[in-house]
Amino acid sequence: MSGAKDEFAPLEGSHVRLYTCGPTVWNYAHIGNFRGNLFYDLLKRHLRVSGFRVTHVMNITDIEDRILHEAGHARQTIREYTARYEQAFFEDLETLRFQPADVYPRATDHIPDIIELVAGLVAKGNAYVVDGDVYFRVDSFPRYGALSRLDRGGLRAGARVAQDRYDKETASDFALWKKAGPGDDLLGAAWPSPWGDGRPGWHIECSAMAMRYLGQTLDIHCGGVDLKFPHHENEIAQAEAFTGRPFSRFWMHNEILSDVSGEKMSKSLGNIATLRDLLAAGHDPVAIRFFLIAGAHYRSPLRFDEAGLHGAAEQVRRVRDAHRRLQETSRTAAGDAELAREAESARARYRAALDDDLNLPQGLGHVFDAVRSANAALDRGEVGEPARMALLALLEDADAHLDVLRTDGDTLEAELERMIDAREAARAARDFATADRLRDELKERGVALEDSRSGVRWRRI
Repeated sequence: MSGAKDEFAPLEGSHVRLYTCGPTVWNYAHIGNFRGNLFYDLLKRHLRVSGFRVTHVMNITDIEDRILHEAGHARQTIREYTARYEQAFFEDLETLRFQPADVYPRATDHIPDIIELVAGLVAKGNAYVVDGDVYFRVDSFPRYGALSRLDRGGLRAGARVAQDRYDKETASDFALWKKAGPGDDLLGAAWPSPWGDGRPGWHIECSAMAMRYLGQTLDIHCGGVDLKFPHHENEIAQAEAFTGRPFSRFWMHNEILSDVSGEKMSKSLGNIATLRDLLAAGHDPVAIRFFLIAGAHYRSPLRFDEAGLHGAAEQVRRVRDAHRRLQETSRTAAGDAELAREAESARARYRAALDDDLNLPQGLGHVFDAVRSANAALDRGEVGEPARMALLALLEDADAHLDVLRTDGDTLEAELERMIDAREAARAARDFATADRLRDELKERGVALEDSRSGVRWRRI
């Protein structure tokens, strides 16, 4: 809310409550959408590397005007229509090596939570009913617009503020609940409420689901910069008017992915590429992942083009080749002592760059400087064991964020990931008996843990 960087610490111990805006499953997600999802992944990975336990909630919006329109044309219920796009979204996330969220709540599974929140706002006078529709009264929340530095005096009907075609007291008020339209019940898109059959507005869904799973105050809320206004402003207004408490302590927004002409990628403009399009064209999904998270700082615009993808593929190759050469080189005490110091310095600077608002591009600059020196020393046969170990530690630290070194299929089941997270939480709480028990259980299931200054790493045994 300050518009500035601040030092992060969770509200409760080492436990981070993270909410990220998920997909509206009316069509296949495009790579512009996945830039945001991989930013969430980068953040979560770095929080875990830094010793935090993360509870991550990412919503699925499966009720919305476009979904109703498309489901009606397809003569399907909204659940039938959205199922294939939701499944495709999860398949694409797995392909891009996204670490799964802990909870993926669907809006349609949380209608009671939404109704409770809307009813509370009506009771407090922050919302009002007009012929079965319910609107949030923006004038009742004086802090409205603080996140996006909105000029309250300049609010006008337009774009996404007043796109709902219903009667309202003022143009800036927004829908919390919409009266059912003709045929909504046949689509499975109408639910009983104190105001008559209807469906939730878009903004209220996130407030209700975030608080349902993470409590009244979140640690971090993420989304695309295009969601800052009005979506996140509306989430704040709804939640804080209801609870009287801050909704999220930190806000992080990723910038857009544009096409080659600089236009934002969007389905309405028809300038999108899906992950499936790129895979069909022969692009490596790991290179696509690298491009989306490392092509630019998450708060800087990123332009999509073939040259960028090919450059990312080359950088992935360099990391993999350096890691392979270092693993295969003979272990000798002799070598260039300066190389070990350079690797250790690069590792510290890499970590500092990630600690400074996830500046992965800057951090990778230090990594590739060290890789260049390593390759030259390997060519000369001058990599001693101290340098080799320091360089491997540097590359593995970077891979904790990049996830490019493992081969396809070398992933952990979700249950084992949760056991590792629980073990790290036990260590942070100094519950070493529980931590040791979980480590032993993981070993029995074929997973060995290796603790390092940068966090825990696992390997199959």
